[in-house]
Amino acid sequence: MVMEGFWMFPLLGAIAGVLAGLLGIGGGLVLVAALVWLLPLHGVPKDAAMHAALASSMASIVLTAASSAYAHHRRGSVLWPTVAWMVPGLLLGGWLGSLFAVQLDDRALRIFVAGYCYLAAAQLVWGGTRANTGGDATPQGLPMSAAGVGIGAVSAVVGIGGGSMTVPLLVWRGVVPVRAVGTSSACGIAIAVGSALGYALHAPAGALPAHAIGYVYLPAAIGVAITSVLAAPFGTRLAHAISGKALKRVFAAFLALMGSSVLFGG
Repeated sequence: MVMEGFWMFPLLGAIAGVLAGLLGIGGGLVLVAALVWLLPLHGVPKDAAMHAALASSMASIVLTAASSAYAHHRRGSVLWPTVAWMVPGLLLGGWLGSLFAVQLDDRALRIFVAGYCYLAAAQLVWGGTRANTGGDATPQGLPMSAAGVGIGAVSAVVGIGGGSMTVPLLVWRGVVPVRAVGTSSACGIAIAVGSALGYALHAPAGALPAHAIGYVYLPAAIGVAITSVLAAPFGTRLAHAISGKALKRVFAAFLALMGSSVLFGG
């Protein structure tokens, strides 16, 4: 069953890559929603499908986020000093979040993911942001490191690169939306590394069939990564062509749609 339907993983990767560049989230939520349905067709037990979807999503985001971050970097949209302050917290948070997630059952994870999606979408639509007057801010310091722990932990549990938290945080701190998205993409690399390692090492022995490391189902992670790294630059071009306000609306609509898919699908 590994090769049967394998073509769907690269297709998902292309979609995730575009979303990574456009929204700075690695396309994680769309991957989770699709993989929960697809993985049982490849022999993954249904009661482990949600965990495997989250783990495989995070593993693929390592390359997806890297591709997106590089594309944004070429356009000068990554605030690397901010990234440097956040990385230690993001790595730790991703590791701790995956440890927490493996203790939850399938239904609890679905509720957690869907609830998070709805709250994040509402925050983007109705939440206030600080006016960005003057030049582009570059947030730094221990508060950004501490924020990274929380962002990394929650991201690991919901299977994303953290953009739905990192982007609003950076905009609130005075960063223009396009640079917030680019910086979020770079932060997503650290989140994905910490989370994927955690899911690989925290999973119980024999949780998944062959071709898996812990909860990370390799055919899915690799298949998605192959095309996501190629598609991310297209999303980056879209991000630079859309106004900040429109970008936030697209982000919110995407989150609400994926929340409903995870909660009521599969």
